[in-house]
Amino acid sequence: MNKTIRRASVFCLLMVLALLVRATWVQAYEARALADDDHNRRNTIAQYAQPLGDIIVAGSPVTGSKETRGGDLRYKRTYPQGELYSAVTGYSSQAYGATQLEGIYGDVLDGTDDRLRNPGEVITGEQAAPGDVLTTIDPAVQKAAHDALGDDRGAAVAMDPETGRILAMVSSPSYDPSGISGTTDGDTWQKLLGDKDKPLVNRALRQPLPPGSTFKLVVASAALENGLYSSVDVPTDSPDPYTLPGTSTVLTNENASAPCGNATLRTALQYSCNNVFAKVAADLGQDRLKAMADAFGFDTEKLDVPVRASESVYPTGMDKAQTALTGIGQFEVTATPLQMAMVSAALADGGELAAPHMVSEVTDSGGSTLQAFPDGDTERVVSESTAEQLRSAMVTVVEKGTGTNARIAGAEVGGKTGTAQNGVGNSNTPYAWFTSYAKDDSTGEQVAVAVVVEDSGAARSEVSGNGLAAPIAQKMMKAALGS
Repeated sequence: MNKTIRRASVFCLLMVLALLVRATWVQAYEARALADDDHNRRNTIAQYAQPLGDIIVAGSPVTGSKETRGGDLRYKRTYPQGELYSAVTGYSSQAYGATQLEGIYGDVLDGTDDRLRNPGEVITGEQAAPGDVLTTIDPAVQKAAHDALGDDRGAAVAMDPETGRILAMVSSPSYDPSGISGTTDGDTWQKLLGDKDKPLVNRALRQPLPPGSTFKLVVASAALENGLYSSVDVPTDSPDPYTLPGTSTVLTNENASAPCGNATLRTALQYSCNNVFAKVAADLGQDRLKAMADAFGFDTEKLDVPVRASESVYPTGMDKAQTALTGIGQFEVTATPLQMAMVSAALADGGELAAPHMVSEVTDSGGSTLQAFPDGDTERVVSESTAEQLRSAMVTVVEKGTGTNARIAGAEVGGKTGTAQNGVGNSNTPYAWFTSYAKDDSTGEQVAVAVVVEDSGAARSEVSGNGLAAPIAQKMMKAALGS
């Protein structure tokens, strides 16, 4: 054999060995990565090869599956009450992926979760029967929130203060996930993406806004916890009008005739006195206010319910005037409706905050539990005394203050209104807020609620927490208490 042939033979042998090594590497080390790749069409085919598992509300599925005609994806997701539950379920689309509970528990719902497989299926790689996701949502409260919000742009959340169970989560405007569940829904998808009202955004969790005067509950909590005032019924050192520290800017009150000069915290909450809470915030300082806000859940980067909520923020690096403005829920304070529901829930439950969650259990096809989420995982936020005093003051707000539209016969109802500035110089329609709790006088059953109305189409002069948000909260609380 001549030299050239030998070299060619060695080269060919090395190439064959390289191919064998590469094939071994792919099969042994990269198989899982390739199988899980988002661009692997086989995954999508397998995902929709059988009816999906369901998301369950009060024992009944709010999702379904429909057999398709043509194509290689046999089934697609359906939503019998899509607009009502879209903020809970999210969507599962053959073309655009999955969000919220559909996305988080996608492997359970399509049967690919290893926990669903029996030993035989593990060996053969056969797909298992899908499992289900059981939610904590109360259908009556969910419907009450959805119907009450109507065409208004906004969001609402209700939760059980003692257990942390989320009873309702609504974002408006909503959308029907069925309209984008297939592969030929491009027009609907583009319309949703282009809608200026952003129906795909879950406003209850994912759109923090200035909370306005509802944040005064946090400020009042800080004032009592830090001993600035011994109770909600002692006069505060709060001149009216109040000039922001280091400036010539005079902070006014919405009601010029309200008795806000040196008012007690109870009276200041009743009439929503800006001068009192701005002065309290300036006296406490940003560090103590931030500590109180954080105890309620602000500045939490990973608040999973299990869908991740956007971070509610209490700012830092402020001067004294800016700190004073945070006392009325302005400057750079932001909160989600979930966060403000958590504030009322903690005060309703004696100062303890139960971890909010909207999934109680994940099961296999036979109903056996794969994962459970127990109730009552709590952390103390404020003392029982502080919580009791602020509940009493919140009742005053509802009984004879700015929140009278939330009253419910036969129930103790406490709340706080808020009207937050929107845009430079408050040039846009203000946000109307209401956060509250209700307790049935006979059964002791409780609920905490937060509502924000971003835009109702009402005249600017008619925008208020009591006028727009409190009636929505009242309907939700009545539904929760069975009133």
